[in-house]
Amino acid sequence: MITPTPDKQYIDLYEQARQMICEHSCDVMNAVRDRAFEDFRRMGFPTRKQERYKYTDFAKLFEPDYGLNLRRLNIPVNPYDAFKCDVPNLSTLLFFIVNDQFYHSNLDAHNLKLKALPEGVVVGSLREHAAMVKGFYGQLASTDDDAVTALNTMFAQDGLLVYVPKGVKVEKTIQVINILRSDVDFMVNRRVLIVAEEGSEAKLLFCDHAADDKAFLTTQVIEAYVGLGASLDLYCLEETHAKNTRVSNLYVEQQANSRLHHNVITLHNGTTRNKLDLHFRGEGAECWCNGCVIADKSQHVDNNTLITHHVPHCDSHELYKYVLDNDATGAFAGRVLVEHGAQKTSSEMRNQNLCASREARMYTQPMLEIYADDVKCSHGSTVGQLNDAALFYMRQRGISEREAHLLLQQAFVTEVIDAIALEPLRDRLRYLVDKRFRGELSKCEGCKLCR
Repeated sequence: MITPTPDKQYIDLYEQARQMICEHSCDVMNAVRDRAFEDFRRMGFPTRKQERYKYTDFAKLFEPDYGLNLRRLNIPVNPYDAFKCDVPNLSTLLFFIVNDQFYHSNLDAHNLKLKALPEGVVVGSLREHAAMVKGFYGQLASTDDDAVTALNTMFAQDGLLVYVPKGVKVEKTIQVINILRSDVDFMVNRRVLIVAEEGSEAKLLFCDHAADDKAFLTTQVIEAYVGLGASLDLYCLEETHAKNTRVSNLYVEQQANSRLHHNVITLHNGTTRNKLDLHFRGEGAECWCNGCVIADKSQHVDNNTLITHHVPHCDSHELYKYVLDNDATGAFAGRVLVEHGAQKTSSEMRNQNLCASREARMYTQPMLEIYADDVKCSHGSTVGQLNDAALFYMRQRGISEREAHLLLQQAFVTEVIDAIALEPLRDRLRYLVDKRFRGELSKCEGCKLCR
């Protein structure tokens, strides 16, 4: 008996269910679906022999037989009633994605949120705003060189649109709670499109949670357009569980004089792979990309970044920190590409890692590829253990060994937390990180979904 390969089962599924998938989606998403299928069939899942994929076994991730909701059946959960996870004093505009579907069944609560948005700002379903996403959807997230992006484009039937028109500043943070909900092992293909037009400003906070103790596989593709002089803060916080697999690809395009702050924080997970592709298309643009990973047991976290400087006078800053314990595995591969003519580029990349046990493993690969001669670029990485002298110093002052370990680990990741611009979110993350190191963090305080 021949066992089908992981890519073969998805190829067969698409061929069998294509009509159903298209019927429950929209024209703009369907327009790129078949091309994505052909790309996926040509490539198949990447292997570890390919440079950008060598730290995570993709075929193994997609091998199990997961259920999919291709008929778009209603999921029995009301997150407005069940989910009470808020960030104190942040006063966010709260929206929900249940699996891969924008949630607005509670019309009163939904309409109140929409009324609180500035005029012209849209936060809603991709399907319901199909006319607005034409010209943006699928343009940054190319399917010809990434199999997961191609797979997501094949199967995604809806998603989230965040649109901020020219010159509009959204004062409140837009918080999106991604809830995984299923009675069986389940696959979710989530799509997000963010458009920040010229001179606009917005802050987005994405929180990933799992409502059920099932094995979840999530593919997520985010496309973010940051227009001329626009400013976008994008925070991604994962707090799921050990049965969760998450593969997230973020594609960003920045125009002249734009600003991007991107923070990805992994506090609880099973297997996570985050990919960032960022392109500077206009001069004077800047980005700050930070990551914080806390992993133990047999958790696996892989962050892969590519920042391309196409034009002169752009600045990029990267800082990723990992704390790994038990048998956890971490990987960071960051590449900065400075193309011909991109003079006066400034780029800094740092990856610092702490292995709290002998069994923990960290793979780090910072890279610079430079084709211009008037640039200022640096990169570096470190992998180490807790400082014995610092531990001894703290023990001498009456601090227990366990508490000394916790304090040093917290201090190690503080630099990433302090880089978050939102003070209430900063304070909340310090609290969550402390609980995480103490082994107390299984859900957000007040969250009823995981009880």
